[in-house]
Amino acid sequence: MTGFGAASREGAGLVARVEVRSVNHRHLAVKVRLPHGLATLEAPVEAALRARLARGSVTLTAEVEPAGGAQTRLLDGARAARLLEELKALAVTVGLEAPRVEAVLEAPGVLAEGSVTPAPEAAQTVLLAAVEAAVDELVAARSREGEALTRDLEAHLAEVERIAAAAGARMPEVQARHAAQLQQRVQQLVGEAATVSAADLAREVAVLADRLDVAEELTRLAAHVSHARELLASSEPSGRSLDFLAQEFNREANTLGSKCNDAAVAHLVVELKGVIERLREQAQNLE
Repeated sequence: MTGFGAASREGAGLVARVEVRSVNHRHLAVKVRLPHGLATLEAPVEAALRARLARGSVTLTAEVEPAGGAQTRLLDGARAARLLEELKALAVTVGLEAPRVEAVLEAPGVLAEGSVTPAPEAAQTVLLAAVEAAVDELVAARSREGEALTRDLEAHLAEVERIAAAAGARMPEVQARHAAQLQQRVQQLVGEAATVSAADLAREVAVLADRLDVAEELTRLAAHVSHARELLASSEPSGRSLDFLAQEFNREANTLGSKCNDAAVAHLVVELKGVIERLREQAQNLE
């Protein structure tokens, strides 16, 4: 599922800013990007994410710095010393007073502005607080998307029911037509002069009807629809279970198609498999 969350928290003289975003993924893949010097906090941050999320490709980016944007000035000692020596030599050459250190410090590149990197022990509490707040926003965003996905999946399940009912309603006509064709073929084989006993013909028709019986497949499709609705109504993550259930839908659709030598039912099976594929694709987007 896709979503975004951002938050900042202050504490112990530090401010932590966190952004976390997720995109669709069959499993949970976590990537954490922390400031230099805070790599030891990657494990607790990742654990905090995995405790709240079950699916998606999740990327977290964090910044931690002193509250109020405190900065430190960093001295390039080698550059300052080299510059001072060169200025002293120049002063001797032109007969001027030797330069003072202040003049060197004002030269470009000798001093640089840089953020203070806090110690991991000091940063952990405020960072994890910001992570939790950002994940709260992410979960809320994913929840809104989940509601839309659930409505879409419910529509697909209703389509599965409609198509299955249409196939079931067609079956008596399909069986009657095949029985009539069987009787006609048998009569052609034995010839006009001979007759086939009603018992023998009834036995063959019964075998044919059993071969064309799709009641079991339609019952299992209905059971799968009911199970899918239970999963969608559950507060637990259901995306993987629905993904697996889509495979079971497909299995019944394939069996339904193989049993029925009928153009109308074949068209219904093609339509059914298209709905199941759309259901499967949406299920992969659900946590």
